[in-house]
Amino acid sequence: MPAYKDKKTGLFYVQFYYRDARGAKRHKTKKGFQTELEALLWEKNFKALKDDAMDMTFADFCKVYEAEARPRVREHTWLTKETIIQSKLLPFFGDMRMCDIRPVDIVRWQNSLTGSTRADGDGFKPTYLRIINNQLNAIFNHAERYYSLEKNPVHKVDKMGSKEAGEMQFWTKDEYLRFSDAISDKPLAFYAFEVLYWMGVRCGELMALTPSDFLMETSELRINKSYQRLRGEDVVTKPKTRKSVRTIKMPAFLRDEMAEFIEMRDDVAPDEQLFGFTKHFLVHEMDRGCKASGVKRIRIHDLRHSHVSLLIDMGFSALDIAERVGHEAIDITYRYAHLFPAKRAQIADALSELRGE
Repeated sequence: MPAYKDKKTGLFYVQFYYRDARGAKRHKTKKGFQTELEALLWEKNFKALKDDAMDMTFADFCKVYEAEARPRVREHTWLTKETIIQSKLLPFFGDMRMCDIRPVDIVRWQNSLTGSTRADGDGFKPTYLRIINNQLNAIFNHAERYYSLEKNPVHKVDKMGSKEAGEMQFWTKDEYLRFSDAISDKPLAFYAFEVLYWMGVRCGELMALTPSDFLMETSELRINKSYQRLRGEDVVTKPKTRKSVRTIKMPAFLRDEMAEFIEMRDDVAPDEQLFGFTKHFLVHEMDRGCKASGVKRIRIHDLRHSHVSLLIDMGFSALDIAERVGHEAIDITYRYAHLFPAKRAQIADALSELRGE
């Protein structure tokens, strides 16, 4: 295509049609070149950049991102991503062109979220804000890596939210026993919390359990699936990580309790959900039990922390605990380091003894 000279300014410009990454026909004009050669070189370079996918809107690029990223992740992982894209990203960036989104736009978007509240009146948790921020970053990383976006604007802005949750809380054995006694009038709640506290399973893992997962002959509990509520639908998937697929030994008292509970639930088939409730039920029962017992209120997930802290207090190693709860040993070591007995002085004393001093 030729370059043209603007008679008024004396500068050169180019104009041409091209097809973007989705095949749509687009018109492009670029003005302000000092020489004809400079204008022609710019046009040639432009066409080399994969038809300039960055000229499309953020909403359109999200469709490209979905087509290329979705096959590489688990379905329930994509559903989580899609929820964030639809509810937190598209309302702000949807109509903006990818090439026009600047770092200041990222800051304004972050401010709109950190200053907003959920339906219950509370603000978004720092860990959730970080997840949202990471999803936006992933989309721009995809554009930078595969579609020649010059620079990811998210990289120039401080990350929103926090990687770590708030202060870790947990119940001692005595606190849990007081709580469990207060909710023992509701068997469904009582047995659910028994599994959460004494086995250290995740909430989603608990809610996916079926009677057939309790291997009474060997006193074991099989964890091979997880429950989530996504986009208004019940979704049962593989557990969070490969390490999460495991078989856990049950203490004898819990094996007997669960055998009793399963017998009570004779309306539940071997492969149906044993705990057929939502997380809201657990939250309600947590509130009720704490109020009745006077035990401090913790999160449902903190029961998992309580189980780990109990095992640490009993003297078990990070490796033993990691295998039980479906974590890497190094994660247990770093996350719960403050709970392990202090060894520094013992190491120094042992080295002194070894040297003979």
